[in-house]
Amino acid sequence: MTITTAMTAVPKPPAALIEAFRTAPTSIISDNLSRLPGAVGLRPFHRGGRLVGTAFTVRVRPGDNLAIHKALELVGPGDVIVVDGGGDETRALVGEIMLTIAQYRGAAGYVIDGAIRDVGAIAASDFPVFARAVIHRGPYKSGPGEINVPVNIGGSVIAPGDIVVGDEDGVVAFSQAIAPALLEAVKAQIAREEATLVAIREGRYQGSYGKS
Repeated sequence: MTITTAMTAVPKPPAALIEAFRTAPTSIISDNLSRLPGAVGLRPFHRGGRLVGTAFTVRVRPGDNLAIHKALELVGPGDVIVVDGGGDETRALVGEIMLTIAQYRGAAGYVIDGAIRDVGAIAASDFPVFARAVIHRGPYKSGPGEINVPVNIGGSVIAPGDIVVGDEDGVVAFSQAIAPALLEAVKAQIAREEATLVAIREGRYQGSYGKS
């Protein structure tokens, strides 16, 4: 069946902007996005390490990974392979071999609204993989699919080129256009929260956090 490719590469923001979000907690990013966006139901399966990069999106028929194979021929350094699998948990879309291919291509990680397998190998790797579930059953490979179109990941709409950040709390994404202002807001909140923690430890806290 047909695999439609809207674009073969996604626009990249300055590398320094991407790196600036590497230490930003997803919880604080989410707070500064009005606490609205964020993929629900996904969790990290890799050993450790944060996910930061630009979204290279894929939409697949539930349980079918042909479009992901096509995407792996196109992804480049810093791309996060974001797969809309419809939340299906009956067949794994990605395993150890496809993880290794993505690493070889220089991708930043996977975000999969669906299932994965070879979880032992993934758990031993620092290559970021966020998914919904694990199952041993393999995928179909007949299509159809779409590459670099807006996708829905756990209730969060992610567009090609969006900045994607993932940590132990989950995954959040946002457009490059708002990234500089968002980064400043995130830095300011981190500073406020650090000051609150110091006040608690020093016995000076007066309940200001509950009002924020």
